[in-house]
Amino acid sequence: ATYTTQLLDYISENKPYLESDLSLRSLADRVDMHPNHLSWLINNSLGKNFNDFVNHYRIECFKSLARDPQNSNVTIMGLAYDSGFNSKTVFNTYFKRETGLTPKQFMKQ
Repeated sequence: ATYTTQLLDYISENKPYLESDLSLRSLADRVDMHPNHLSWLINNSLGKNFNDFVNHYRIECFKSLARDPQNSNVTIMGLAYDSGFNSKTVFNTYFKRETGLTPKQFMKQ
């Protein structure tokens, strides 16, 4: 498997993006890659920087949690924190960038 496939498989199986303190270095250690190589891989193979890459998964996780009726009593920020975000500003910024909507607009859909 290519490094990109290994990385994406690791992300899918282990969901490291749920850890709010995930760093390029800690992810690189886990996938047994030099941080510079991992950064290059994400930039060149996936066209994103590390934060965009990780936060994309966090947004997808948030959307999945938000659609689950069992979470209807959880606040938007509660779901955001459960998805790996640790900052309301970062969450709102990335959410709008990824979806074109504010989290509130998304929840009303």
